Amino acid sequence: MAYFFVAISTRENLKICKRYALAGFTNNINGVWAFSDITEGDFISFLYGAKAHNLYQVKEKEAIKDAEKLPPWKPLTFKESGKTYYFPFRLYLEPIRKFEESVVRSEFAYIAENLLLRGGYRKTHFQADQTTLQNASQMGEIYREEADTLDMPSYETFTPRFIRSRKVNPPEIFQFREIILQSLLRQHLSQKKKLKELFEVLGLNFNPEEFEILGEKALPEGHLDILIKDSNPVGRSRKIVIEVKLNNVSQEDIKQLKNYMRELGEECIAGVMISDRISKKIHSPDIHFLRHTFDANLKKPCTFEELLDSIAITKH
Repeated sequence: MAYFFVAISTRENLKICKRYALAGFTNNINGVWAFSDITEGDFISFLYGAKAHNLYQVKEKEAIKDAEKLPPWKPLTFKESGKTYYFPFRLYLEPIRKFEESVVRSEFAYIAENLLLRGGYRKTHFQADQTTLQNASQMGEIYREEADTLDMPSYETFTPRFIRSRKVNPPEIFQFREIILQSLLRQHLSQKKKLKELFEVLGLNFNPEEFEILGEKALPEGHLDILIKDSNPVGRSRKIVIEVKLNNVSQEDIKQLKNYMRELGEECIAGVMISDRISKKIHSPDIHFLRHTFDANLKKPCTFEELLDSIAITKH
């Protein structure tokens, strides 16, 4: 079970989310990424005004057709782009704890550092570690109120799909992008059997039960794609950093990964580059080069679940 902070765009939308115990994501690539990245059983808190609001568990997910015509959220227009978005991707939540706490609290240090190094939200959601979830599970009080039931007219649902083509039809079909690949690899490695297989490839005799897999993590040097770390460190915190490339790897990518490794210091025990292809000219003895492959045919639209079932990590 992972723990995410879901960024809310307006105070009015925050009220709606709390009232109905409901989270919604927009009909663009960031929205479908968040919808795919967060799974049933995961925990979330809302993030608005530099405060964390409540703790929920995801009960169900649903993608709704023609959602721009349906409650509870009004379409949202962004000032920077002038584009208008609506909310077809929805999470139905079970309230667990009630609180409203500043993210500058030490208990939220992991997520606060992400926000600080990014200079703000600029993302739909942020993954926190298990320590943050344990802290949030002791804040405030047990949620005892009943969420309101949303009065919805009849509607149809769909399953979003991804394709390696520019012939797309959002919100039902999106181009397969690197952030979707990152999410697939994070969820793939969150399976203890798959993590054990990765450790064996890296020559590490570690117990996968002792580690957690975290999505994009901000560092002063940039944003690493996947971080594997001790879930409950004692004495030291072992870390493995992974960079993900949809296609080729460049020398600049290698340089960036090495910067992350230096930033984390001696507790960084391995650096991994996972890509589709790599030039024979690219070489670095202190980095493990692995390949992502799919049994599914990405020239045709595939669901996230189909891709997750078919993904594999192998040596180049």
